[in-house]
Amino acid sequence: MRIRVALVALSTTVGLLAAPAVAQADEPVEYVALGDSYAAGSGVLPIVKNRNPLCLQSSRNYPHVLAASIGANLDDRTCGGAATNDFNEAQYPGTPAQLNAVDEATDLITISIGGNDGGLFGTAIQECALAGLSTGGFGNPCERKYGSKYLDIIDTIVYPNVKQALQLTKDKGPNARIVVVGYPWIMPATRGCFPLMPVARGDVPYVRALQARLHDRIAQASSEEGVEYVDLEQASEGKDTCGSIKTRWVEPVLGGTNPVIVHPNARGEAGMAAVVQATL
Repeated sequence: MRIRVALVALSTTVGLLAAPAVAQADEPVEYVALGDSYAAGSGVLPIVKNRNPLCLQSSRNYPHVLAASIGANLDDRTCGGAATNDFNEAQYPGTPAQLNAVDEATDLITISIGGNDGGLFGTAIQECALAGLSTGGFGNPCERKYGSKYLDIIDTIVYPNVKQALQLTKDKGPNARIVVVGYPWIMPATRGCFPLMPVARGDVPYVRALQARLHDRIAQASSEEGVEYVDLEQASEGKDTCGSIKTRWVEPVLGGTNPVIVHPNARGEAGMAAVVQATL
């Protein structure tokens, strides 16, 4: 009996000692999401009501899906059209700089940024689409016209800008785990699907190579700044704009389901969230 009483007392004491640690571990993660339209889920309805409607921030974007899954307190500052300068400058009147949401109490930060710097995504897709239409989808008119232009933008503008943005983020959130999230594939490796994505067949590898270089430079900047990088290439393979309506993560120019073309759909946002959560 004395032994049993002693064991009960010991168990109770250990439980009391362990209680604060358990309670602390169960505290919700303070999560801030930063980034552009691929993080904002622009085009996926419904949009968040308490944010600037110009940001087209979806309540089903990957930060919201992730936060709900891990039970985090989310402050989502993602905004369609954002570039790295919008981390420390107001993108729109009344829309504060994204990094204003980050402080020493922030536990987790996800970042999707770089595609809009130097007008990269918008310009490259638009110009290659126009070039493809001009040849009826044949040849490689975009590559012949623009050559290394977009690769140079990635190397000389996007890469240093992302690196600086990560430095600023680390300064603002010194205690946060920072996770940089890449982009899902927009084009397949070959062939394409003209005219749904009006990129000429010969330009499909060219556009794919541009995006691969973007991923490489964002990953390089992340590594050099000592933050994590989540590569979406493998997870999004075969789920690009030329995939079927039942499998694709990114919608094409024609025949898509989103009002914002060449952007992730709800499936893509959920898929991105799953890859990030697996990393976490």
